[in-house]
Amino acid sequence: MGSIDTPTITENGTTQSHTAAAAADGDQKPLASSNGAPAEMTLELEATKKRRASMLPLEVGTRVMCRWRDGKYHPVKVIERRKVHYGGPNDYEYYVHYTEFNRRLDEWVKLEQLDLDSVETVVDEKVEDKVTSLKMTRHQKRKIDETHVEVGHEELDAASLREHEEFTKVKNIATIELGRYEIETWYFSPFPPEYNDSLKLYFCEFCLNFMKRKEQLQRHMRKCDLKHPPGDEIYRSGTLSMFEVDGKKNKVYGQNLCYLAKLFLDHKTLYYDVDLFLFYVLCECDDRGCHMVGYFSKEKHSEESYNLACILTLPPYQRKGYGKFLIAFSYELSKKEGKVGTPERPLSDLGLLSYRGYWTRVLLDILKKHKGNISIKELSDMTAIKAEDILTTLQSLELIQYRKGQHVICADPKVLERHLKAAGRGGLEVDVSKLIWTPYKEQS
Repeated sequence: MGSIDTPTITENGTTQSHTAAAAADGDQKPLASSNGAPAEMTLELEATKKRRASMLPLEVGTRVMCRWRDGKYHPVKVIERRKVHYGGPNDYEYYVHYTEFNRRLDEWVKLEQLDLDSVETVVDEKVEDKVTSLKMTRHQKRKIDETHVEVGHEELDAASLREHEEFTKVKNIATIELGRYEIETWYFSPFPPEYNDSLKLYFCEFCLNFMKRKEQLQRHMRKCDLKHPPGDEIYRSGTLSMFEVDGKKNKVYGQNLCYLAKLFLDHKTLYYDVDLFLFYVLCECDDRGCHMVGYFSKEKHSEESYNLACILTLPPYQRKGYGKFLIAFSYELSKKEGKVGTPERPLSDLGLLSYRGYWTRVLLDILKKHKGNISIKELSDMTAIKAEDILTTLQSLELIQYRKGQHVICADPKVLERHLKAAGRGGLEVDVSKLIWTPYKEQS
């Protein structure tokens, strides 16, 4: 029920309600502004507007919360900014790095995606990075980092690393079209200057020539007579084919493959001199041709016994076991050469994880089936895995002990089974009977 105000007598004898009396005593509600909002609220809104306006445009290096594609706000650092065409003096777009995530998720965002109330002063980079890494669970990190392997940047000193990050801080190409896929890129790639104004590039999926416009690609496809990579098919099993491409014989293809790969590998050295490399391109084949899903490269002659220089599975084909297949294939080539092999160093953390997973599965399978003693040298001869990689893998699994001046493998069946379960599936298997290949040194 509504209340009835009890009349009271004022000093001049007039009557007014308790409500009016309270207002007369200074207990009244705030006066409303012309738009109906209380005056204090209006003043507060005006002050907030002014404060936000004074922040704009945001400086490079500013830290703020940004609304991401999941609809949630995440901490970012402003890496670069650019004026919006036909906008006011403070109308900018901002290129941001999500500090919780890998650089591949860096992107241009509009001002309305940023929460200006969360703007922070610059904090110490090392402290912030340490806190961020502590916040993320192992599962989150694995989910964000995906399943690609890249040559790491541990070989760069601090100055070189800063120079690299400054030069490559902003993605120059946002998306590419390759075959039936439109793929968002992850990193900067040093395409020739005439492509500086292109946010999207169109690749021929067979010869890897790239163009600025869809119409150019359509014209090219009518003329391009390739339906597979320009090399020798050395493996076919079901719908999978592997082609060996000689960088010296197919220089433009090799360089274009490097440009393409750099869009998805961060600290990869781009080799313009591709003559020294062989590229092994894995394809899914159908009646339209052989469509690249990934590749690895290796030096024709490596003094350090490297059997792989760079490896990539394209984003649409990730999490299907192709990365593990490429690693396994590189070792099958080493076996054919009669050599032990190892991936080019240094490896990124993710690269080491991928290889450690492969080494673990291969070695545990052998130890599980083998009766009696077996040496690291014998394991190396059987698998083409370098002895040092075998030793570090078994040590990480606590399957090796040092007794009387030598390493002894301790292969308890229950322990082996537990490690095998933890290692997970091995991915697609290489059917060695389908590999028809002659090592490069033996070719005429």
